[in-house]
Amino acid sequence: MNKEEAKAAILSLSKEIDQHNYHYYVESNPQISDYDFDMLLTRLQQLELEHPEFAYDYSPTKRVGGDITKKFESVVHRFPMLSLTNTYSEEEIIDWETRLKKVTDEEINYVCELKYDGVAIGIRYENGILTRAVTRGDGTQGEEITANVRTIRSIPLKLKGNFPDDFEIRGEIFMPLASFNALNAEREEIGEQLFANPRNTASGTLKMQDSKVVAERNLDSYLYGVYGDDLSFDGQLSAVENAGSWGFKVPTKEKKFIERTTSIDGIMSFIHYWDKARHDLPFEIDGVVIKVDKYAQQRKLGFTAKSPRWAIAFKFKTERVETLLESVTFQVGRTGAITPVANLTPVQLGGTTVKRASLHNADQIEKIDLHLPDYVFVEKGGEIIPKIVGVNLEKRSEAAQVVGFLDHCPECHAALVRREGEVQHYCPNENGCPPQIKGKIEHFISRKAMNIDGLGAETVDLLFTKGLVHNAADLYALTYDQVIELDRMADRSADNLIQGIKNSTQVPFERVLFALGIRFVGETVAKKLARAMGSIDRIMHAKYDELIEVDEIGEKIAISVQQFFLDERNVEIIHRLKEAGLQLEIVKKETLSQKLEGKSFVVSGVFNAFSRDELKEVIESNGGKNVSSISAKTDYVIAGENMGPAKLKKATDLGIQILSEDEFIQLLK
Repeated sequence: MNKEEAKAAILSLSKEIDQHNYHYYVESNPQISDYDFDMLLTRLQQLELEHPEFAYDYSPTKRVGGDITKKFESVVHRFPMLSLTNTYSEEEIIDWETRLKKVTDEEINYVCELKYDGVAIGIRYENGILTRAVTRGDGTQGEEITANVRTIRSIPLKLKGNFPDDFEIRGEIFMPLASFNALNAEREEIGEQLFANPRNTASGTLKMQDSKVVAERNLDSYLYGVYGDDLSFDGQLSAVENAGSWGFKVPTKEKKFIERTTSIDGIMSFIHYWDKARHDLPFEIDGVVIKVDKYAQQRKLGFTAKSPRWAIAFKFKTERVETLLESVTFQVGRTGAITPVANLTPVQLGGTTVKRASLHNADQIEKIDLHLPDYVFVEKGGEIIPKIVGVNLEKRSEAAQVVGFLDHCPECHAALVRREGEVQHYCPNENGCPPQIKGKIEHFISRKAMNIDGLGAETVDLLFTKGLVHNAADLYALTYDQVIELDRMADRSADNLIQGIKNSTQVPFERVLFALGIRFVGETVAKKLARAMGSIDRIMHAKYDELIEVDEIGEKIAISVQQFFLDERNVEIIHRLKEAGLQLEIVKKETLSQKLEGKSFVVSGVFNAFSRDELKEVIESNGGKNVSSISAKTDYVIAGENMGPAKLKKATDLGIQILSEDEFIQLLK
């Protein structure tokens, strides 16, 4: 392929992938399979590696992140980002509308919108290209987080249609409930403290220094405010509809996310509808916003010192109910973490019947000063299960007893431990505590791990109870004759289970590593560790310094990995999984060339065009070898920003050739 053909192919692929992104993330209407999409993206990435001079700044490959931002620059807003007047009172909405009508005799159209519980953002586009994204900050200036916003797939990098040459669009970035719950479930599995709510998690994510982590968090957005000079539309609703035609994810009338009305009755109808329907949304809202539609009327109404007179936000009251705390039970997770759960007299909250609420840990129980029996206040926000936020002390009886935390495991009676700096209590008897044993096996067979068809939690419980399995390796020793004897197990189910176990031997190494359930090694860390080390044998024998060289692996994870493989029982399980034929090393990818054959590389620092993992993949796909530490046998060091001075000195002292990112690209050519 010559240069002109490559340029044309990159442009064509970019447009095709952008269109599929729009169908998937904006319209929720995918046109191709995930696999086919990944193949298109892989092809584009390869072409951009071979011809970096033709890679566009708005290329869809930029969505995966990889930029490291040490400091977020403070930026003055072109148009101030004023906050809205908030109210919880319908009477104040009526008073607001009455005041507006005293200022103008004209009929007023109002636009009602959802008030998304996220992070306010202003994004500038010049000639249809995303050039800058800035947080609200204090309304006058905010922080530039462009690299992180680029990773959000519902925000276009390049626009379509008849858009203004230079404008800013504003809206909210939020974390969908499914993403938040999945993130917390993963943190719970590895024994990490849970995030409090989606809004705070979205805010913290957008301030992360590594945009690759931001990309993995699956943030979303709705954009709805257009600001600029000489805009071609005359009001809020028209602006939103135009923005939708340029490729933005905007609130639509079809979903009832936005509505125009001429009356206070219409406003109240919108408020009442969403006060109930908000519980069915896949993201959180905390109210509705009412705006005067026409820009000319907005200008006439003007501003106060802090907010526009032509807009107001009605906030829903946080749902809180009172009910009786009947008991507190303690659950044991697969990592041994002990989680206290409040059992409540059933009560309606947010459209569902609540019987249990999370207490999280001993500190939370002590903070609330919980007694039995207490009448407690329960809220349901972004929590996976509802949360107790307080106690009605007026109803506490003199006979009420303080709720204390356990000293021993409720299942195996081992003495609990609480590690320094951690909030959880743990049962240390991981190989003798039934919930931990079953929990590890359930994690091993889960969808993101081995994904074994025909095997679920109930069957794991039966297999454990019958003494057939005590760890993951035992699954691969099961026979049809053993399985068919289980309760409610028919011929076909037994066949499916045995076949599912057999098929799982083809699951790739990074998922097998995740399935092992090493503490702090979640799905993302397992991928990075597997790709960096290449095989289970290398991980088992890796030194501490080698482990912390891997992206995103710090002291806590490195120590956890080493401790896992110091346990002879875990090593024995690995040997048995090897004998069963599981994939315990990375399958070598197809080699693109032998340009780097026989050459060894150390990659260090932060890069612009690639992440470190991407650089390592390019090296291997062109015949080179990645090594973790510099020695006399190292051929090249590829040095990015912030490369450690000790490494630089060692490479210089040994006379090893040091390449910049651009020099490495030239070497490939």
